[in-house]
Amino acid sequence: MVEVMATTIANPVSTQDKLLRARVAAAKLAGLNPDDKNALLLAIAEAVEANADSILAANLADVEKSGLEGAMCDRLVLTAARIKEMARGVRDVAALPDPIGETLAEWTRPNGLRIRKVRVPLGVVGIIYESRPNVTVDTAALALKTGNAIVLRGGKEAAQSNERLVEILRSVPGVPQGAIELLDSNTRESVQELIRARGIVDVIIPRGGVGLISFVTENSVVPVIETGAGNCHIFVDQSADFEMADAIVINAKTQRPSVCNAAEKLLVHERIAAEYLPRIVKKLLEAGVEVRGDERARSLAVGLSVFPTVEQDWHEEYLRLCMAMRMVAGVDEAISHINRYSTKHSESIVTRDEANARKFLRGVDSAAVYWNASTRFTDGGEFGFGAEMGISTQKLHCRGPFALAELTSSKYEIIGTGQVR
Repeated sequence: MVEVMATTIANPVSTQDKLLRARVAAAKLAGLNPDDKNALLLAIAEAVEANADSILAANLADVEKSGLEGAMCDRLVLTAARIKEMARGVRDVAALPDPIGETLAEWTRPNGLRIRKVRVPLGVVGIIYESRPNVTVDTAALALKTGNAIVLRGGKEAAQSNERLVEILRSVPGVPQGAIELLDSNTRESVQELIRARGIVDVIIPRGGVGLISFVTENSVVPVIETGAGNCHIFVDQSADFEMADAIVINAKTQRPSVCNAAEKLLVHERIAAEYLPRIVKKLLEAGVEVRGDERARSLAVGLSVFPTVEQDWHEEYLRLCMAMRMVAGVDEAISHINRYSTKHSESIVTRDEANARKFLRGVDSAAVYWNASTRFTDGGEFGFGAEMGISTQKLHCRGPFALAELTSSKYEIIGTGQVR
């Protein structure tokens, strides 16, 4: 068992010094072999579990101080089960193939030069995130596996949780100094310094609400991999199995409403709306969901508490037990509505019609598009990646849950026998 005692840092290190330490550590991490990295990850998983009590104590202090309630508090809260899940995720990452050094392509030119394209680490990865302390462990594990140093800037509401977790991770024997750095969450200056550290930090990943992501993408001089908010949709087509549709809608909305892959909007084919809408509204209300609907949808939910929608509803990511719904004429209108209002995260169609399903899968411009499944599966662990850095909703470099392969770049190795040009 690896148990780490809490310590107090007497002389705080500046952000600039932490970034420079990470730059030095990145070179060391890039040279570690897969067995050494996996051994570190397994030791980290053990240390997290061994120090569960102190992690929970730090987290409780954060929760009590935060004043958050409901779904937003759920993002912050750690439990014994969630700590075990974090440790399991680290072990899953250790068990995955190491992408570093993988040959992506190889060929020989007519002049005899052998050219090989191989995966290499990105270098120093900065992540700015809110509330969720599990992100601290997940992202550190992925960074170590891929030979990257990571600079963490969590939200102030999770400050004590993150400090304790980073303390535990850095105390594992063999983790290079600077490999995992945590910036001060009590000042916005640390964010400014991080996003302006071009030449020291190689990429920034903002993970949180729309405001955070917009600020980073608009102000960073360091390249950004944007993770997006989740205004996710489910379209129940006219041929849908109602029992299946019920299960998918209820799961996607209520299983954990505070996360980005929870469904926020429900579209229903007008030919089944008279039968299906009252049915699903009743089940959502029984599950504690606030239901909103356009005029046509509300007219079918007679006697049920459905609030009218306004234009902002179609754009909003609720992150709570609230869902807006409307009727559509068919798959084409569903695709058009989603592509207009979605944040390009996750969308699902429930249908028995394969042609409609294929049209939806091709036509919806989002990172993850489902046929007969809940949007809640858009997750690194659920995709078999062990963990994730976030869900990218942009198109350059990576899209969807990104983990090991996406934390790499590439370079060319050229082997000659004395060729000159």
